[in-house]
Amino acid sequence: MTDGLTLYIPEPPTRPGDTPDFSHLEIPAAGAMPRPPTDAPAETLRDMAYGLVRVLDDAGQAVGPWAPGLSPEQLRQGLSAMMLTRLFEDRMFRSHRQGKTSFFMKSTGEEAIGAAQSMVLDRRDMCFPTYRVLSWLMARDYPLIDLVNQIFSNARDPLKGRQLPILYSARDYGFYSLSGNLGSRFGHAVGWAMASAYKNDDSLALAYIGEGSTAEGDFHEALTFASVYHAPVILCITNNQWAISSYAGIAGADETTFAAKAAGYGLPGLRVDGNDFLAVWAATQWAVARARANLGATLIEFFTYRAAGHSTSDDPGRYRPADEAAGWPLGDPVARLKQHLIAIGEWDEARHTQFESELVERVRAAAKEGEAVGTLGKSKPPVSEMFEGVFEKPDWRVREQREELGV
Repeated sequence: MTDGLTLYIPEPPTRPGDTPDFSHLEIPAAGAMPRPPTDAPAETLRDMAYGLVRVLDDAGQAVGPWAPGLSPEQLRQGLSAMMLTRLFEDRMFRSHRQGKTSFFMKSTGEEAIGAAQSMVLDRRDMCFPTYRVLSWLMARDYPLIDLVNQIFSNARDPLKGRQLPILYSARDYGFYSLSGNLGSRFGHAVGWAMASAYKNDDSLALAYIGEGSTAEGDFHEALTFASVYHAPVILCITNNQWAISSYAGIAGADETTFAAKAAGYGLPGLRVDGNDFLAVWAATQWAVARARANLGATLIEFFTYRAAGHSTSDDPGRYRPADEAAGWPLGDPVARLKQHLIAIGEWDEARHTQFESELVERVRAAAKEGEAVGTLGKSKPPVSEMFEGVFEKPDWRVREQREELGV
């Protein structure tokens, strides 16, 4: 007998002022995880949810059965997308601090995920993104000036002022309209994938949510439909250790892996080093092959770390050690891919420095061009835009309201 029940409250291992401590994490060696056949039955893959697919070792070498054998050009393209993402976001973050935009979010430490997956999927596939996969668009050469104008909400905003800054939308780049309601991403992607299969099309869907959103009903409803209807969709959980200011344990990270949730729905679940560009590529390639063979959905947990604050409205120093990001055991995705390219003789420090300077100049030029159009409150889309695209054929109410405004 006990004196009574006690309620367990998950607590992070460290708090502000503490020394960062990741000793509770079990990080398998690179190359240790087996690579099962893409047609393996889901029930034979359950161990994959508890390990960690890794390719790059500490020396920057690609090892093990998941090594995707990418060309130097593909590797450099991935590095470029990741570097450009980081430099662009750093510039736009500073613009926010200067009052040039109302809101911003960075993906520092998570750039490998969007970049690698963007390069693996086809142009006709559709990504249902969160706000930390800007590297998806960078890997597809989305115009920087369009990003800047959307962030500044100015007269040349490609979304006509209808979205918050950083909630991008780019259909032609396989990038579905971004929503701040992250749980909805999975449901929308599963629906898209089901429609593609229903029409005998060949387009896949891919979606992201953060680990915190797995505690929402949307997550479980989407997995039910994905499982029952064998939807050709890749469902990605970005486990970056922190939801807004809540420790991942609040969503269940202390009990099991997020990839393990796939088993309850009869789906394969992979747990992947999200800071390893090659591992992200290989796992995505595996899931794509499975979906295209009509074998249904795959759930992938990308194990990574949110190095920056949740947004410009967040101060991570209030809930975690200030230097915690530097101690993350899986390192920095940009530095790791750079190290790999150097290790195989396809890059060097001088080229890297020169290339970074070129990217900085590209970002600077785009920012200046957008500033010339106007920043927050100094330039905005015409008021008449609010009446466009509301109905296929404007009814009398729209026409009357437009006449009242004289636009």
